[in-house]
Amino acid sequence: MTATDPALTALAQGWCALSLLHGKIETHVERALQARHGLSVREYSLLDVLGRQHDDEGGHLQMKQVADAVVLSQSATTRLVTRLEDRGLLGRYLCPTDRRGIYTDVTQAGRELLEEARPTNDAALREALDEAAKNPVLTPLVRVVESLKAPTTA
Repeated sequence: MTATDPALTALAQGWCALSLLHGKIETHVERALQARHGLSVREYSLLDVLGRQHDDEGGHLQMKQVADAVVLSQSATTRLVTRLEDRGLLGRYLCPTDRRGIYTDVTQAGRELLEEARPTNDAALREALDEAAKNPVLTPLVRVVESLKAPTTA
């Protein structure tokens, strides 16, 4: 294959379209979350990931798991957690069975803010996808996103 191979060109175009869709969605959702709740997309995502871990005792994530879940480096995740901890939205504590492990937990204030922000996030996401669907290049990607189902846990 060469750099001018049609398959590579199509692949690059598909990647560019995916990147464009992601950027449009993230920008739209970021503006809505910031305006209504003072949250960035990353902050909301972190609260959401952690908030879904608390159905029962032991449903907490270690910092490395948090970094993987929000697709950030460990150092960027630590800075993000610290910012939210300073705002009283998260807390950290040592693992009771392994004192080397540090868990991150959503506070009551964090859960309340998450519940307030969830409809804003969902509405902004819907708006961004509807707008993107008007672009013929992005329409197929929007349909794929809409067809995806949340992963189920066993």
